[in-house]
Amino acid sequence: MDQLPLVTLVVVALCFLGSVDSSAYDKIVTHSRIRARKEGPNMCALQQVEGTKKKYFSTCRNWYKQSICGKKAEIVYECCPGYMKLNGMKGCPAVAPIDNVYNTLGLVKATTTQQYADMSKLKKEIEGTGTFTMFAPSNDAWEELNPTARAALENNVNIELFNALHYHMVNHRLMTKNMKNGITVTSMYNDQGLYINHYPNGIVTVNCARIIHGNQIATNGVVHVIDRVISSITGTINNFLENNDQLSSFSNAAFIAGITKKLDQPGQFTLFAPTNAAFDKLTPGFMESIFENEAVIKALVNYHLLNSIQCAEAIMAGSVYETEEGSTIQIGCDGDSLTVNGIKMVLKKDIVASNGVIHLIDQVLVPDSAKEVRELIGNSQSTFSDLVSEMGLTNSLGLDTQYTLLAPQNAAFTDEVMAEDEEYLKLILENHMLKLKVLLSTLYNGQLLETLSGKLLRVFIYRTAVCIESACMVQGSKEGINGALHVMSSLIKPADKTMFELLDADGRFKIFLSLMETAGLEDLLRQNGSYTIFAPTDEAFKALSAEDLDLLKSDLNALRNILLYHFSEGIFINGGLQPKVTSLLKSLQGKALHVKSENNSIHVNSVEVPNSDLMATNGVVHVVKNVLYPTDLPVGRQELLVVLQKLIKYIEIKFVSGFTYAEIPLTFIKRIITTTRYIEVPERKTVIIEEQPSVQTVTRVIERNPTIKQVTRVIKTDPSVSKVVVGRDQSTKKVTRIISRQPTASKVTRIIGAGGEDRTGRTRTETSRTTITTVNEPQIIAVPDFSKITSFGENPALLKEESGKITKIIQEGGGFAAARKAPAEIRRRVRVVKRHHKPME
Repeated sequence: MDQLPLVTLVVVALCFLGSVDSSAYDKIVTHSRIRARKEGPNMCALQQVEGTKKKYFSTCRNWYKQSICGKKAEIVYECCPGYMKLNGMKGCPAVAPIDNVYNTLGLVKATTTQQYADMSKLKKEIEGTGTFTMFAPSNDAWEELNPTARAALENNVNIELFNALHYHMVNHRLMTKNMKNGITVTSMYNDQGLYINHYPNGIVTVNCARIIHGNQIATNGVVHVIDRVISSITGTINNFLENNDQLSSFSNAAFIAGITKKLDQPGQFTLFAPTNAAFDKLTPGFMESIFENEAVIKALVNYHLLNSIQCAEAIMAGSVYETEEGSTIQIGCDGDSLTVNGIKMVLKKDIVASNGVIHLIDQVLVPDSAKEVRELIGNSQSTFSDLVSEMGLTNSLGLDTQYTLLAPQNAAFTDEVMAEDEEYLKLILENHMLKLKVLLSTLYNGQLLETLSGKLLRVFIYRTAVCIESACMVQGSKEGINGALHVMSSLIKPADKTMFELLDADGRFKIFLSLMETAGLEDLLRQNGSYTIFAPTDEAFKALSAEDLDLLKSDLNALRNILLYHFSEGIFINGGLQPKVTSLLKSLQGKALHVKSENNSIHVNSVEVPNSDLMATNGVVHVVKNVLYPTDLPVGRQELLVVLQKLIKYIEIKFVSGFTYAEIPLTFIKRIITTTRYIEVPERKTVIIEEQPSVQTVTRVIERNPTIKQVTRVIKTDPSVSKVVVGRDQSTKKVTRIISRQPTASKVTRIIGAGGEDRTGRTRTETSRTTITTVNEPQIIAVPDFSKITSFGENPALLKEESGKITKIIQEGGGFAAARKAPAEIRRRVRVVKRHHKPME
């Protein structure tokens, strides 16, 4: 095997090796040796940031990107720790000599530290007996120290410089493998702590100073070279906030949020502390608007706080970290600068406290939970945001209102959509606004969400998607101070037709609907429920003759088996199917449908679905141009096989002589049963007749030659008016009936008066006297049942039917006066009403 590929494989294997009992730093050094093996023994490959002196034993990620903190990194080769070069020999074949700590400082080129050890009388101590760990600042580290601070050390070498060097020492040997993340070790200066952090990328820091050359063994200890001079730590993060005037605004916010106590306790925190100037950049009135909301203030402060120590020197590339608020921020680097969420905002980094590290920033980080929902809308939903403003819908989205925005991406607003009239466009937008705050975590399958327009939207939960109607959510759901935002892949269109209405209105499914009717399955398309149907168009049946269709309809079990194989219980839309993975949907026939979504289109049993996601109130319709049939379902009749072979060409249907289709119980079809209940009207009810404006008119045709009587009943009921007229033409006799019931008795007053002409043309008038009859019990009068009729005018057929009943009653001589026998349980005694008429003139 070629040597280069072999080396590459070894490097890749090491990059993913996590079970070796060694520290992250040791693994990175081992990787560096593998990468430099062509340069000779014990050589290590490092990456040096272009234009700087910074060198790193880099991770696989940085190595293959050939960059660190976004800056190009060139490869340099050096002796690995503990080895040295020999003249005329390749690589670093010699082991570095082991000497005391003082002389080892010269070996690792920390000569300034060695010189200061000599000046401060520390030399004798670190040359003598004992065991020490020295974190020795490099020469460059001393050069970068503040000149005033350095001068103070050099002017008082016996105390200040001696103490400063002692703070860089531990009185026992400490190798990098012993430096666990988050430990504190005791220094040799007043037992003050040194704060160790060991990161997964191999970086090891001491008070945020990076070890750039570690594990140089000495006879009386070990030397680690670090990239900066460190100073003693005495206070907590909260102490720093209280004593720094330029952080008073954030300190006040932390106090209101109740976070100050937490920042005084031991821990491993990173605080991105915004200065007062950063607060001045906020929108005027923002802080005032949230100060009364403790939860929002707490979220704001916690969004600046991490529960881990992230020193600047440990950041080699952008990484995402969870804040104490619960959401995440990205911390990265751009050359020597730290970035937060991709923005250079760090003014001063690595201010070390006893319980963490502080980075000063020039911007306030505002979490989504402290923003209004409208502020959460991103650039990819800007069209939606603009239209909401243009349509005047922002008034419905105030700070005091809880709501949810279902914001479609810009691509959803096509030219066709934008060409709609303003009223319809406004309705579209309102259907993307919910009246309540609905978080992603609270959604469940089948949930109904009410929109601003009053429409109800259905929620569908799938394995890899959450969808509302036929639109699915994309990543980016956010929670704001007064609601939530969910980004949608497309426009949401509430369903307003059943599957039957949708198919019937479409016009392409006449044969399918006819077969459903023949099979007694039409109610399945009408009833409430959640179904997925792969509906074949008329084109799917074009190969069949009328005789073939008749044959298909003649075998009810076969027809039902074929049709029900196109149905599955549950609503499955394209966006809810996992791409390029076959989903098995159990059909109502019993066999499985093989459904696959690929390139944004659906295939069922390898048959293409040209139109998908036609949403109905009781399901979803996917259009197919082929009739579907289970591959493992045989046919037992030769003539039916011939028909099916004409119909289904994409599979080979098996013939098994004598096979019969199983009868499918239609338990999934919901039968509607209508029941009639008789309700006895309370006796104490007064009905007044012959009073405007509520009028119910009934005209009776009386079989009497040569005249026709017209009877008009005027009843005072609701404002609604129902009118039935039976009989017409020629002379009429008008009879008006007034019925009034008192609390203790019922009074029926009948006034009859009519006028008209007889055959000779003479005028004839008939009048009757008023008779009042007291009835102590209810009367039962044989009349047609109008209890279910709300308006005769809306139903001509019913009008004709009831008029016929009235005519028949009159023709048989029963009239309205004829009492019918009441049911046994409500039979009452009825008194005879005597009537006195004037003789006809």
